[in-house]
Amino acid sequence: MTSDNPGENIRIHVETAYLEGESAPAESRYVFAYTVTIHNEGDTPARLISRHWLITDAEGRVQEVEGDGVVGEQPYLRPGEGFQYTSGAQLRTAMGTMKGHYHLVDDHGTAFKAAIPEFLLTTPRTLH
Repeated sequence: MTSDNPGENIRIHVETAYLEGESAPAESRYVFAYTVTIHNEGDTPARLISRHWLITDAEGRVQEVEGDGVVGEQPYLRPGEGFQYTSGAQLRTAMGTMKGHYHLVDDHGTAFKAAIPEFLLTTPRTLH
């Protein structure tokens, strides 16, 4: 069943990985990859126009990232279709979080946001 709020019809799933080979803990550089799957569970096609991220490290420093599309694309999601991409983030601490939203426009010209739920970036063995 689709929602009257178009943003609720966009499902977002994120998986993360610590990139040990690209990180340098002695220099306070921790690099993470994240793979996002975006799925349109609504009845109307929509195009992802831009993104907005809040990246917070364990010391409370926040990076705000905005930009057009994702990985150089503005994917068009028909009902039942998904799009997956991988990108990265760098922190000064071994743990942090990311959250944000995507701006989309449906075929009726309605602009809306789809929330990206907060997720954890952490090195192995940081949490029990």
